[in-house]
Amino acid sequence: MRSTAYERDDVTAWDVARPARTGRAAGVSMAGFGVRSLAGVGLRMVPHPAVMLAVEFGDGTPFVDDAAGRQHRGSLVAGLGVGFGGAVRVRGENVECVQVRLSPTVARAILGVCPAELESVVVTLEDLWGREASRIREQLGDATSWTDRFVLIDAVLARRREAASPVDPEVAWAWHRIAVSRGLVRIDHLAAEVGWSRKRLWSRFHSQIGLPPKRAAKLVRFDHAAHRLVAGEGAARVAADSGYADQSHLHRDVMTFTGVTPSTLAGEPWLAVDDTAWPSRRSDLRRQLSTT
Repeated sequence: MRSTAYERDDVTAWDVARPARTGRAAGVSMAGFGVRSLAGVGLRMVPHPAVMLAVEFGDGTPFVDDAAGRQHRGSLVAGLGVGFGGAVRVRGENVECVQVRLSPTVARAILGVCPAELESVVVTLEDLWGREASRIREQLGDATSWTDRFVLIDAVLARRREAASPVDPEVAWAWHRIAVSRGLVRIDHLAAEVGWSRKRLWSRFHSQIGLPPKRAAKLVRFDHAAHRLVAGEGAARVAADSGYADQSHLHRDVMTFTGVTPSTLAGEPWLAVDDTAWPSRRSDLRRQLSTT
């Protein structure tokens, strides 16, 4: 399925494809993107509580300018928190890619690297997978449909996950509690729930997920608030419903994560495209808003 997800003067169009069914690898979601132009300074990358994998193919090449002033090109992996402060930009023309969002509980197994090494950084897929990254790119280019590309990527991810050890069940449980609470669970309560000391939870969680528990919770809370702003909710209501002390607290958090105000964030195409690329998120959000 293809549809135009977003259009404006400096982003000509996003053409988005979605898989028809859930893949074999749990904790994984994907979408296909064709972007004709990301002109000017590029698209601001907004921090997200998932590890992002973008496998490009075709004639165009995406470029990512990171917070340290480095430029990355080709297929990329972005760790939790990438885009913090609004300093990471994505550019390119005629870009085609399969973008994958990995739950941090499966990212280590699939990527083959400790998530803590990816904290708030961008690396090339070749740095992690070597020649396999080039082979996958060629296979994606040879595929004649988005369905075939999704099947290909799903098989690769499922195989890699099955061949590696999962995170500790206590760590997986702690991440699940943070996610379902939208970042509002108390970290000391998490430690008590899994029977660990706070120090042990912090150490294991950080090494296996990629962020300390408290920072992970703040990222999840921000992400929930950001998508409510994009859905058209007022900042005051979003702040009250998302666990912020007041609207000023929300304003400061959004500025810290993105470098822009809540009103500007609400129009960011990086978030607006979620409505088409990741419809389950927005469907859940709409159901929630309809009952409040």
